[in-house]
Amino acid sequence: MKRVVAISNKELKSFIDFPHDLYAHDSNYVPELFIAQRDLLTPGKHPFHEHSQMQLFLAYNNKKIVGRIAAILNNNHNRFNDANDGFFGFFDCVDDADISNMLFNHAEEWLKSKGVSTIIGPVNFSTNETCGLLIDGFDSPPFAMMAYNKAYYKTLVDVKGFSKKVDLIAYRFGDVGYDDKSVKVKDTFIRRLESKGISIRPVDKRNFDKEVAGIREVYNKAWGKNLGFVPMTDKEFDYLAKDVKLVLDTDFCMVAEKDGNVVGFALAIPDINQILINVRRGRLLPLGLLKLLFGRKKINGVRIIALGVVEGYRKLGIEACFYGNIIEAYRKKKYKQAEASWILEHNDLMNRGIQNIKGDPYKRYRIFEKAL
Repeated sequence: MKRVVAISNKELKSFIDFPHDLYAHDSNYVPELFIAQRDLLTPGKHPFHEHSQMQLFLAYNNKKIVGRIAAILNNNHNRFNDANDGFFGFFDCVDDADISNMLFNHAEEWLKSKGVSTIIGPVNFSTNETCGLLIDGFDSPPFAMMAYNKAYYKTLVDVKGFSKKVDLIAYRFGDVGYDDKSVKVKDTFIRRLESKGISIRPVDKRNFDKEVAGIREVYNKAWGKNLGFVPMTDKEFDYLAKDVKLVLDTDFCMVAEKDGNVVGFALAIPDINQILINVRRGRLLPLGLLKLLFGRKKINGVRIIALGVVEGYRKLGIEACFYGNIIEAYRKKKYKQAEASWILEHNDLMNRGIQNIKGDPYKRYRIFEKAL
């Protein structure tokens, strides 16, 4: 008997663990840390729940769990975008359209009860968190904080009547073959920027809270016009920054300043997924923590997560200096692979910039939508 149920707190562990069973024989699957997922999905733990709502659902075939989904009402998204949207996220399912249709039906009914007119996804709260369904590039594991799913998921979403909203692109770089022009011109640009009172420096971990506040302002301004963007609250940004700090390498994180104010920042992080892929079922105990602590020296990749400059300071050379610094650090550490992700498909400025340094668009993710 196939059925879908709205879960209680007692079933949260089963909701989090289901993907581990579904992907048990997939060598590219990277388990999420259990403690991080538990806190993300628990009201009172993650600041999202202070302003918005969600309902988690599990699908069963007899007594076996065969799917999961979250229906998400992000009130801040709707206020900022003057929209009436709902989201689905945390979607995982066996290759069975009956099961996936039942999951989507329950998510849609819950969202309609909240009065929304459109369902969008997969989005795990907002585009500030993990989002997008992988539709191309299944032959390698995801980089840190990126999504991964079975190839048949797209068919399940298509069958339910969803259509494309937008694609997100991930670019790959190897240890050779990229264009290093930004390294060669970096010193010239730095001198030009300094003549305008603009300096570029690494993030100062000793004054991390102050640095985070400045970066948060740039983030909310620089990305404000992107499709589906919603500004992060102070608590949400601080929560994310606390997690990023655990893996932060200041060689890959820098800010641009003018008169003591942050006007741009770049963030890349070591690909921690190279360790997490071996942490069984996302548990840090008893051995996962040791793998995390002692495996960092073996990491040979980095993900470029964000590079933003506020309006009025763009095209002055700040972006080129950021790229130059990241490439220099990449060479210094003798890394073998890098990913720049993700980039909206219609963000011509960013796509051209990455293509100019010979980035390979090797993975594509899609966000879908459907009228309710």
